Parts: sequence; C-alpha cells; structure tokens
Amino acid sequence: MSKSNNFLAGVSGRFRKLRQANTFNIFMILLGMCLIMSFAAGSKFLSVSNITSVVRQFSFYAIMSIGMVMVILTGGIDLSVGSIFAFSGVITCMAIMRWGVPVLPSVLLGVLAGAAFGLLNGLCITKLQLPPFIATLGTMSIARGLSYGITGGYPIGSLPDSFKFIGLGNILDIPTPIIWMILLALLFSVFLRFTVRGRWVYAIGGNEEAARISGVKVNQTKSLVYIFSGMMAAVAGIATAARLGVGQSTAGVGYEMDAIAGVIIGGASVSGGYGNIIGPIMGAAIMGVLRNGLVLLDVSAYWQQAVIGVVIIIAVSFDKLQHDRKSPISVSK
Repeated sequence: MSKSNNFLAGVSGRFRKLRQANTFNIFMILLGMCLIMSFAAGSKFLSVSNITSVVRQFSFYAIMSIGMVMVILTGGIDLSVGSIFAFSGVITCMAIMRWGVPVLPSVLLGVLAGAAFGLLNGLCITKLQLPPFIATLGTMSIARGLSYGITGGYPIGSLPDSFKFIGLGNILDIPTPIIWMILLALLFSVFLRFTVRGRWVYAIGGNEEAARISGVKVNQTKSLVYIFSGMMAAVAGIATAARLGVGQSTAGVGYEMDAIAGVIIGGASVSGGYGNIIGPIMGAAIMGVLRNGLVLLDVSAYWQQAVIGVVIIIAVSFDKLQHDRKSPISVSK
C-alpha cells in the first residue's frame, strides 16, 4: 500500500512540476485556441488537409524561431533574419539556374550565405561593440539590397523538381518542411541542454559579466548563436523558395517580426536567460492556428495583423509580469 502511495505521490509531483512549467501553459493555450477555432470554423478547421496545411505553413516560421530563440537567450535580437531568408533563397536558386551548380551544393551555398551574415552580425556585436539592434538592422539592409542587386528585382523560376522536393515533397506522407522543423528542433534542443556551449548561452543571458568572470567565452558564444540564427533563416528561405518554385528578392519581408513573436509567445524571456526550443515552435503554431482560423472566418488580412499584434503585446506583458514576480523586491532608500 505504501509503495502505491509513493508511486501516486511521485506522479502527482511530476504533474505539478509540468503544470508549473511555462511550456505546459503555452501548450494549453494552443490546445484551447484549437478548440475555439474548431467550434468557430467547424469541420473546415479540423479537416486533415487543413491541419497539415497549417503545420506546413508555420514550420517555416518555427525554423526561423529556433535560430532566433538562441539569440534572445543571450539577451540579443536579430532583425536581419527576414532579409537573410530572401538572400539565401535567391542565391540558391541563382546557383542552380544561372551558374549550373547541382542542387545539393547550391543548397549548402545558400546555408553558408546565411551563416556568413550571422558571423557578420556576431563580429559587429562582439568586436565593434555595436548594440544587436543596430548591427542586425544594418545587415538587414545589406542582405535585402544584395538580393535586389543580384536579381535586378526579377524572380528566379523554372526550378527543377529535385529542388522543389525540399519544400513540397513528402517522406512517409509527412511534408518535408515539417520533418526539417522536427529534426532541427531535436538537434538544437540537444545543443542547449547537453553541451557546454548550450549552457553558456543561458549563462550569458542570465548575467553576462558574471559569465565572463566565470570563464565563459562570451564573444565566441555570441557569434555562434548569430551564426545559427543566420543558418536557420537560410534553411527556412531555401525551403520556402523550393515550396513556391521561385526565388524572390521580396521574400521574407517582415518575417523577423514573426520569428521574434514566435519566441516571445513561446515563453522565452526578452531579457535573456530563460527559454527553450519547444516554446518557440508552439508560439509559431499559435500564430499559425490564429492566422488560419481568421482566414476561415473571412477576417480581413489587415485585421489579422492587428490581432497578432495584440497577441504579441499580451505575451510580452505576461513575460514582464512573470519576471517581476520572480525578481526580488527592491526597497528604495
């Protein structure tokens, strides 16, 4: 009998910890939103084709959010991801169609282009001591300008089916973008949780100066997370170009806001040091479900932007309230 009681007590304790976790709360919000949309939009929302379409669509934002969350964990921000998204897609398509490079090397070239912009961000922040907002704002303009310059503003189409498979294909009836999202989420979850560099990311966001004194290689780690952010933006941009069958210099406009919103809605602290990989994916899912439900309810695209803006403000306010509640109370003299 005592063993049974101990077992029940252990299960109860684990469930209590799970319920207190931010990720669980976000999951419950996502579940509640799905229930509301299923009642409001009816069978159209719950159809297999619609659910698959929603997950496929938000997987691109989720991949970008995976890179963005690591930057935000260090207390930084990356405004260049939308432009990197476009540039990497464009350079990949140009390599295939104009330079005669095979698909796989072209994709690797696009990812390396994203990593190069990430490294540029990291060097501007760590070596030139520029604020992340200013540094990434500059590279945002550079990447977008290069996208327009090398294409002349014209889209690059007529891409081969082997490339389109990256964004349109299915593996075991699962759309390829969803598979990329899952694999990348697992990879970077392992990085943050089980590697020394991953623990350094949290340490820098918690207290950068204390981390530096403790022997953390702050500049190297910061540069690394910006490289990861650039690479994830590149992967999302290449997969989107493959899905649409065209590389466009206008792609990804405003996507940096979607990536940041996914991270914040997913429970990461805007001040750094708190968050995980699963949260941003669920944050991207919440935005995807919200957008899809509003479309099914025939809500204007203009109102959709307003609703998402309200959700972001609520998420940031909730984060600040939680941060203030956890912080020690200071008494002014």
